Amino acid sequence: METSELNVVTGAFSHTGKYITRRLLYMGERVKTLTGHPNRENPFGDQVSAYPFNFDNPSQLVESLQGATTLYNTYWIRFPQRWGTFDKAVENTKTLIKAAEDAGVRRMVHISITNPSEESPFPYFKGKALVEKAIINSKLSYAIVRPALIFGMEGILINNIAWLLRRSPIFAIFGSGDYRIQPVFVEDVAEIAVNAGNKNDNMIMDAGGPEIFQFEELVRLIADKIHSRARIVHVRPRLALFLARLTGYIVGDVVITRDEMEGLMSNLLISQDPATGQTRLSQWLGENADAIGVKYASELKRH
Repeated sequence: METSELNVVTGAFSHTGKYITRRLLYMGERVKTLTGHPNRENPFGDQVSAYPFNFDNPSQLVESLQGATTLYNTYWIRFPQRWGTFDKAVENTKTLIKAAEDAGVRRMVHISITNPSEESPFPYFKGKALVEKAIINSKLSYAIVRPALIFGMEGILINNIAWLLRRSPIFAIFGSGDYRIQPVFVEDVAEIAVNAGNKNDNMIMDAGGPEIFQFEELVRLIADKIHSRARIVHVRPRLALFLARLTGYIVGDVVITRDEMEGLMSNLLISQDPATGQTRLSQWLGENADAIGVKYASELKRH
């Protein structure tokens, strides 16, 4: 009787990692996870065993990866906070790559971002590029998947736009609002990642959805789907950032950072390649309008 291969998913209790894990389990694969929260409630029960990252103890990290054929990596940080900086996230990922090599892992599927660059003024995109370089220069077979904005029920940006549109009489768009964004469904990203994990060739691919919106168009679409009566206005980015920080103080979270705002306005969350995701955000919003934005999604509470 054949034994299924062992896959390791970093962050199987998080957004993208959860859907990659679900897809692997559905296919009959064995899965373990490396996580920063090994004691958190396990949504997969005894189907998925959880181990700490152990970035500060590489030998234990190697032991956690022993026997795995494929490593799906979703580890990253959205912004610097008490859990670390982008430089530390790059260092930790390099430790993970070396541990995977030492453990004999065959292939690494890494979730990156559209338009990473070592010359980027934004540490998020620069850090992602540095990690990609380390993977390419490693001994591992690899697939690098570059999603644009990932949406789904546990997603943050789309949900919190809807949350603000439900509760505030005014919604402030920073700048012109004509910068573009290409949302891709989390289950599509998981499918792309797992399909890439089952191949042998080294590859780098974007993961973009079938629709591209100007940001204002996206906000108005969400408002229409949830029947929001909020007045949508344009404000200077500096004022928008102040309002976001004020909202963040009220909800105990970081709503959006300056880098995230400037990254959006720089059109970094779109792909130049043909769409690889199939799910249309416009249709998904219509199907889930009653649930989106009902509760605020906190980045800080996730950690």
